[in-house]
Amino acid sequence: MAEKKNQNKRDLDSTKKISSDKPVKASVLKLIARTGARGEVTQVECKILEGKNSERIMRRNVKGPVRIGDLLTLRETEIEARRVRGVTKGAHA
Repeated sequence: MAEKKNQNKRDLDSTKKISSDKPVKASVLKLIARTGARGEVTQVECKILEGKNSERIMRRNVKGPVRIGDLLTLRETEIEARRVRGVTKGAHA
């Protein structure tokens, strides 16, 4: 029982860690591919505009309509989306 409480505490600490930073803005540079079970998610390449990872370019998955030049508000900038399989580089420029 005590082991389960410790596990729950660790889970809470890890989620607190992710959401403790302020949200940051990122600009969409390139649309890479549509993904998801029904194609409802777009993988984009975006440039972080502020925060500790500013000027970093990373891949993110975005749900909903998105265009090049749009601003995204990201809760965290540590985790990058996995590359979509079967997409050649520059296919959706």
